[in-house]
Amino acid sequence: MEYIGIDLGTSSVKLLRMAADGTVVRTVSRSYPLSMPRTGWAEQDPEDWWRATVDGMAELLAGADPAQIGAVSFGGQMHGLVALDRDGRVVRPAILWNDGRTGRETAWLNGTVGREKLAAYTGNIAFAGFTAPKLLWLRANEPEHFGRIARILLPKDYLTYRMTGICATDCSDASGTLLLDVAHRRWSPEMADLCGVDTAWLPELHESADVVGTLLPEAAAALGLPETVRVVAGAGDNAAAAVGTGTVRDGACNVSLGTSGTVFIASDAFRLPDNHALHSFAHATGRWHLMGCILSAAACNQWWAGDILRAADFAAEQAGFVPGGTNPVLFAPYLMGERTPHNDPDARGAFVGLSLDTTRAQLTQAVLEGVTFALRDSVELARGLGLTVPRTRICGGGAKSPAWRQITADILRMPVESIAVEEGPGLGAAMLAAVACGEYADAAEAADAIVRVSSVTEPDMAAADRYDAAYARFRRLYPAVRSVLAD
Repeated sequence: MEYIGIDLGTSSVKLLRMAADGTVVRTVSRSYPLSMPRTGWAEQDPEDWWRATVDGMAELLAGADPAQIGAVSFGGQMHGLVALDRDGRVVRPAILWNDGRTGRETAWLNGTVGREKLAAYTGNIAFAGFTAPKLLWLRANEPEHFGRIARILLPKDYLTYRMTGICATDCSDASGTLLLDVAHRRWSPEMADLCGVDTAWLPELHESADVVGTLLPEAAAALGLPETVRVVAGAGDNAAAAVGTGTVRDGACNVSLGTSGTVFIASDAFRLPDNHALHSFAHATGRWHLMGCILSAAACNQWWAGDILRAADFAAEQAGFVPGGTNPVLFAPYLMGERTPHNDPDARGAFVGLSLDTTRAQLTQAVLEGVTFALRDSVELARGLGLTVPRTRICGGGAKSPAWRQITADILRMPVESIAVEEGPGLGAAMLAAVACGEYADAAEAADAIVRVSSVTEPDMAAADRYDAAYARFRRLYPAVRSVLAD
């Protein structure tokens, strides 16, 4: 049998076909637009996701026997609000994970309701990107749309709905809504009441390798698949990527350098950090993880090297880097606000330390270093909880850069392991589909059989020592820039 993993990202959907032994047979990508109607806002039309998926599926299945497809599963961008009316129609464009319009609602939840109460209900405090603040914003600012809501879905779950007619989600993705009691893996009635949410709006809860249903006739016809194909719940993109990198056992760590950036640490037990700066989420394995998230990671490099420099070759831009920890330029990577640890949708980026002899390469290097310093904030929070993080795996578009991998190893002061087949959430989703069909007993067995480390980037300890001093300076950047930009 073969299995399909669908990675529903912010800029594109990536479809992956995997053989039962983990061999990736084919991958296909289809892009769609991102709407930013106001500064700090980010929206998409869920119909674009479905159209792109249907269009890409035809190419994915070229040369395949559709009867050999056992299941489809998903890894998807988290936190987005997809609202359906009673006829199953999309009420308004989806408000995405990196949308920063909910500053007032987030402040009300953390300040008036209180961080301790939120943590008791959900295991987390409010962040601007989470789904619950979006619902509060919708109720206050678009009451006509809020009044039409009959069901609430997360982005990947809209694809499940179009395929099966069933409104369902998984615990890992639901963790980022601020509506889930993460410790007990159930919806929180207290949070639903606080947000004015009818619990009947909430989707069925599943574990990531659960079968939600099979394909509707019209969906099967559109996708070119048999109606018997199983549709598996899947996972939020970070949990799915963690499965795809083998980050499934207690204490294992994965760093993602995608559009956003994450530090993901698997845990067999639910942990409630005292400072609440790290997320406590359910894992796709049926257990839990801690996660820190920065809103702009590879997006910073795309902005700088692509939009500003108009560079044709990103790798060439990394020639001429100075030795690690000697760059006089610092970069604050807060281009879309920031989540961990600042929880500030109004944070903004900056270059500091420019002079007449600053080079293009130093600015490019500062961008990569600034993103990695921001990721170190999450690692330091984990270490502050007493966790030992001796090494990490790495994934995402930024992980393809040898220079960025070395910067990561040096700044985090740990070996960085690259994966032989790095396909992010799509591979993890396909592995979950295989687990659902009985090819593997669980995600850990699938990871043991499929995931292989291809190389290890060891830290240069002399550079690491220099970066420690640079990181100390970096930590002073956010409050300084914030004070300059304050109203």
